Amino acid sequence: MRLSDPVSRLPGVGEKRYEALRGAGIRSVGDLLNHFPRDYDDRSQVKTVSMLIYGAVNTLRGHIAAEPENISFPRKNAGASGKPLIMTKARLRDETGELELIWFNQPYLKRYFKKDTEYVFTGKVDFQYGRARMESPEYDCGESVSSGRVVPVYTAAAKGISQKFLRSAIHAALKNLDSEVTDDLPACIREKFNFFDRKTAVYNIHFPESDGHFLHARRRLVFEELFFMQLALFALKNSIEKEDGETFINLDLKPLLDSFPFRLTNAQFSVLETIKKDLSRRRRMNRLIQGDVGSGKTAVAIAACFLAAQNGYQAAIMAPTEVLAAQHYGQFSRYFAPFGFHTVLLTGSMTRRERSAALAEIAEGRAQMIVGTHALIQTGVEYRRLAMVITDEQHRFGVNQRFTLTYKGSGSALLPHTLVMTATPIPRTLGLILYGDMDVSSISEMPPGRIPIKTYSVNSSYRARLHAFMQKEIAQGRQVYVICPSIEEKTAEDGGDSYAAVSKAEVANVAQYTRELSRALPGMRVACLHGRMKPLEKQQIMDAFKAGEIKALVSTTVIEVGVHVANASLMIIENAERFGLSQLHQLRGRVGRGNHQSYCVLVSDVRNNERTRARMRAMTKTCDGFALSEMDLEQRGAGDFFGVKQHGLPSFTIANLYRDMDILKEAQETAVQVRGGEIAVSEAETERIRLKIRALFGAYREAVL
Repeated sequence: MRLSDPVSRLPGVGEKRYEALRGAGIRSVGDLLNHFPRDYDDRSQVKTVSMLIYGAVNTLRGHIAAEPENISFPRKNAGASGKPLIMTKARLRDETGELELIWFNQPYLKRYFKKDTEYVFTGKVDFQYGRARMESPEYDCGESVSSGRVVPVYTAAAKGISQKFLRSAIHAALKNLDSEVTDDLPACIREKFNFFDRKTAVYNIHFPESDGHFLHARRRLVFEELFFMQLALFALKNSIEKEDGETFINLDLKPLLDSFPFRLTNAQFSVLETIKKDLSRRRRMNRLIQGDVGSGKTAVAIAACFLAAQNGYQAAIMAPTEVLAAQHYGQFSRYFAPFGFHTVLLTGSMTRRERSAALAEIAEGRAQMIVGTHALIQTGVEYRRLAMVITDEQHRFGVNQRFTLTYKGSGSALLPHTLVMTATPIPRTLGLILYGDMDVSSISEMPPGRIPIKTYSVNSSYRARLHAFMQKEIAQGRQVYVICPSIEEKTAEDGGDSYAAVSKAEVANVAQYTRELSRALPGMRVACLHGRMKPLEKQQIMDAFKAGEIKALVSTTVIEVGVHVANASLMIIENAERFGLSQLHQLRGRVGRGNHQSYCVLVSDVRNNERTRARMRAMTKTCDGFALSEMDLEQRGAGDFFGVKQHGLPSFTIANLYRDMDILKEAQETAVQVRGGEIAVSEAETERIRLKIRALFGAYREAVL
């Protein structure tokens, strides 16, 4: 059997399972073997009934003591025509006692289990109704890869694909795989680090022969994943450096900067000089600007787009939310209109007539500045002379979305210059992976006169004092944000998850909080904002808040990114333990934008968790986004680092960018050596590397990888 063979060749993979696996992206035997475990269960200690540990998962071997039976129960609220609930009961017996086995709605099990036949069962054991009981256990007859050993646990591949089936299918694939499997990792690198060959590594990541074998296998596979990712990013950067871009002749920013009601910081001037240098050359710019919340990235973006318009080109900026896109539209319109540059807005919520008008202005070149959301990269959007594209809050977009905007038809043989912005500072080593295809500039200075935000951490017993604090700020003409982690209350009965299982703390929600706050602030307008609202409704609320008509805005994290209301002076974050440090810092950055003292209050009743206490302390002691991002990365790993499970790269199947930092450094150093020719690889190995890294980013870069 070969890695390229369809997964349908494996025993037990019928048409339904094949379609389910294919829908999950598992088409070949190789795809299946690269579906690595997320965890492991130690089922090597097989117990007897007398050795049971109640409240824990146990593995037992024994005989079925009597013929199983199916018992029907009417379902609650099902009505006369509703299907009954079927419970299958069996009894396991060994030399030390008996255990009751229970399954629900699997009546076929009555025919599967045979009296006096030996089976192995794994499941949680409880003591109910005077007897030991195991509910919905996994089961096997005879020797199996799912019992009597350390067994892999997988992320669900697709509906109808069980853990037991995955284990047996993967084991069968490994058992029947050709002995000679092509290894994409060059032989000299395997020898240097004393790595397993790939077949041995893959076998031991699924079915470890020992702890040592597992650790060796994981190190090899993590290295491989990070090594090829780093090479792919180097290849991307190298190809971009060879691409030509429009050369901007007129680089005079003085007219625009004179129209700003503020003076740029030295850091902003420095970044702009770098951008001007990029644009004056034939090489296409591909630059990331990272800067802390409130450091002035938007002003730099406005200046960069002004240069494009001033040289007769179009510029586009893509924002992650319609609220932020509308804010950008207002800013660009205000600064560009006096120079005769027309700005249009393009979002998904526009009417057909509005969209058609905007598309015509873009295609005909009457719009020099285009502001929008993902709508900018949808089918039907044609640009006349696009020479500058900006992605705001890069962590909200994937690499391929950035490529799509860059490669939109521009009416020119040359690709547009690219600028991306992020307010999430990252360590350099991690940055080589997250933004390894880009040049990086930092705005490391805050605008003068910014008053540091005072941050406090309290529990819910301070609620009355918080209400009084809100009243005081509003009485002084200020406004208030309240952030809640959920939209509305859910219970297990109405189809939602029980929050009690998630957190002992009461979960705040915008609907309930808005009602309570309206009662606590009589005579003051309180409104709520969340992601399920229609875009027009969200925009109307934000417009009213910016105008000062709404005094307190209760919101989910929809306001996290970029929203600017200078009059807001107080940010209250409920259930603060549910947010990462980087996200808390982003939220805090929505206040402190005016010339008055601002405050952030973190409310959490979780006090018996040292990690939570450490995070709250860090927030109260520093406003340094770099320091907080380091701590956030250390605690939560890169997957959740940005508050969303997306960091702009193809998903890692096994690597953890923080836990595997030592392997990351080795992989990066090795990639640099291969790229520089210090490590010699054969022509055949070079071709395999090229195919491997080309597959990572798909068709977007086919021509250059």
